[in-house]
Formats: sequence, C-alpha cells, structure tokens
Amino acid sequence: MRVGVFDSGIGGLTVVKSLLEHQLFEEIIYFGDTARVPYGVKDKNTIIRYSLEAVEFFKNFDIDIMVAACNSVSAYAIEEMREVAPFKVFGVIEPGALALQNAIKNKNAQILILGTKATINSQKYTRLLNSYGYENLLSLAPSLFIPIVEEGLFEGEILQSAMDHYLKHIQQPDALILGCTHFPLIAGPLQKRFPDAKLIHSGEAIVQYLQNYFSFTKKFSETKLKFFASENPDGLKEVAKKWLKL
Repeated sequence: MRVGVFDSGIGGLTVVKSLLEHQLFEEIIYFGDTARVPYGVKDKNTIIRYSLEAVEFFKNFDIDIMVAACNSVSAYAIEEMREVAPFKVFGVIEPGALALQNAIKNKNAQILILGTKATINSQKYTRLLNSYGYENLLSLAPSLFIPIVEEGLFEGEILQSAMDHYLKHIQQPDALILGCTHFPLIAGPLQKRFPDAKLIHSGEAIVQYLQNYFSFTKKFSETKLKFFASENPDGLKEVAKKWLKL
C-alpha cells in the first residue's frame, strides 16, 4: 500500500516517523504546504481551499490512502476532502480521541488538549470527547510552541520560558493530547512538566487507527520516501533527514 501524508508544513513528519516505525507502507509520499504555513491561524474557508488543493496534488500519484496529518485540516476540511478524493482520506483528530478513550478509562479524568488556535476554536476534540463521556476538558493554544519547534529548539531556556508562560497555572492532568504535529518533538519536556500524564501522540494514534481499519498482512523493512513542498523543498528534505534520522 502507498500513503500520501499532507501537512501545512514540516510537523507532519512526526506522523511519517510513526508510519515508518510500524513498517505499514511500501511507499510514503509527503507534501508540506510550506509556502503557506501555518494553517492554525487561518480561517475555515482558507483551510478548506488549501486542503482541497492538496487532494489535487496527490491525484498525481497512485496512492491508496491520504492522511491529513495537520490537526487544523482534520478539524475543518476532512469531509470536503473525502468528497473529491479518489482515495480514502483520514484525519488525526478522531484517531487521537479514540486513542485517549482506549488509554484513559476514567470518564472523570482531567484532560488537557494542546493545539493550534484553529484546532482549539473548532472544538472538534471537545465535542468528540464529550460524546465519549469525558467532561473535564481544558483546551489551550500555545502558539509560540510551533515556531520554537520549527527552529529546532526541542529543549532549553526559550522552550521552558514558553512553557512557563502557557502552563504555569495548569494543574497536573491525567492525559495530554498533543493536538498539533509539532508537539511530539517536545514531548520530553512536556512529560517532565506533567510526569503523571498520559501523552496522546497523533502519529501513534493514526497508526493504531489504520491498523484497526485495514488488514495489513505485510511489513515493509524498507519504505520508499518522497518529499514535496510548495516552497523550499530542499529545506523540507533536510529537516526530514534530521527528524527521521535518514
């Protein structure tokens, strides 16, 4: 099987990393809309328009499924993408919510959701988790985390200052949803701040979801990788080499 992974920028590489580790696909084609990143500050109609353009991009390839790794896209554009795509399209919000349901059985658990402004404002995670019976939800959009990760600052004083700014009044949650594909790259510092919290990672959640949806009968020890970007594709490839240890 071949999969296309779409993200507004480079954050979706964390999803690619999980797909590679589980050896589910013979080929992964990645497209980052780096010319127009970030999506998290854009309005719904713009996010939908950009996402439909990404579907058109992937129509040039013989893929079986498309994963919208971007939580903002998953919040606003999945249904529209499915209407025009000749392949199956999956987002990461529903898999993330299901992963939390599997990991946290206590419906009274304190759950912290971190995401972009667009993702948080959509209330997609909140509505899904409410439908599963979870009521103690706190949603937060720590916007500075994204450029900090883009700069490769996965630890250190700058990140700690940003974490103090957003999280200093947050009590210890039972679970923490990393509702932006950039955030798994700072999972270590977040886990250190909230040592008792179960972290829910989009990449691992979508892997679990796909394994339940499809019958994968073969592992691919070597996966073909292709990387594309709407701007500076060489820069994307360099980040991929670093993050994915290629």
